[in-house]
Amino acid sequence: MQTNLPKIIDEQPIRIAIVGAAGYTGAELVMLAANHPMMEVAALFASERATNAPRSMSQLFPRLLGVNDMPIQAASIDAIVESGAKIIFLATPHEVSAELAPTLLAHGLVVIDLSAAFRLRDAAAYPTHYGFTHPSSHLLANAVYGLPELNRAALEDANLIACAGCYPTSVILPLRPLVNSNLLNVSRPVIVDSASGVSGAGRGATTKNLFCEVSYQPYSPLQHRHQPEMRQETQLDILFTPHLLPLDRGIVSTIHAEIAPGVDESRIRETLATHYADEPFVRLLPSGVWSSIAAVERTNYCDISLAVDATRNHLIMASSIDNLVKGAAGQAIQCMNIRLGLAHTMGLLPANAVGVPC
Repeated sequence: MQTNLPKIIDEQPIRIAIVGAAGYTGAELVMLAANHPMMEVAALFASERATNAPRSMSQLFPRLLGVNDMPIQAASIDAIVESGAKIIFLATPHEVSAELAPTLLAHGLVVIDLSAAFRLRDAAAYPTHYGFTHPSSHLLANAVYGLPELNRAALEDANLIACAGCYPTSVILPLRPLVNSNLLNVSRPVIVDSASGVSGAGRGATTKNLFCEVSYQPYSPLQHRHQPEMRQETQLDILFTPHLLPLDRGIVSTIHAEIAPGVDESRIRETLATHYADEPFVRLLPSGVWSSIAAVERTNYCDISLAVDATRNHLIMASSIDNLVKGAAGQAIQCMNIRLGLAHTMGLLPANAVGVPC
């Protein structure tokens, strides 16, 4: 893939376009872009599937009044290219991203996709887990998995970035350093129970997501489409059950794993502390302090807590993120910063990480 965008661009501000701006993730991108000192939104587009798009962003999300009052246009390749944007964020359904990305890349644009269209390396997995045959499977090998703390070097030259999923982010960040250091018994399955706010389901109206209906409950046990993504990026046998929380945003994941013989809590803590020493968005909490949604909502942080039962060689970890920020829009901005040679925290530190209530 060729791109006309250099690694560090001279022209400022950086012009971006957001496709799928009418969703929760799109709105979060709009706010983060407004707070980024080097970004300018060139155009906003609805998803190709959307009908009756609102006239402006602030009509759809009133808290954006005066922040971004731009119209939301119907999405087309011609309109996106003619916007003059150099970075295209796709907050679109998986099938839409898979269709749009090849042509946008051919126009020399950098594509940052927030769907799962390019996360899985095996094209055969898409019919099973996402219900469609991938139309651009030739790009899967070129897409860089967008988890900045683990793939920074690859992101520096990426033209197609597949941002990590929200649940997988909360699971992979705690586990991957331990796998890399051979601290886990990989012959045993890892059990993951995650609970997420209802914004993770998007803005589509369904009965179970209505205010009077939403409840704390599991769904898609052992069959959720994020399970293969977790397995791919950790190389662990992960058994994953998500739960719905009666909250607007946030994820807490509780992880159970068997540690390798001779491994203790201090070694696990030392490994995580060393790996994330220069990663300000990953915070390892002290012993006895457990991660929570309240501590990370509307920020790009991932908080990790843990305890070890030495008599059973059993590790319990808990991690928390905001699914709309570190699990989506914030992660996408972080990936963009790295791609352009900017400080990866730019526009994402707490004073700037103001979100859009859904």
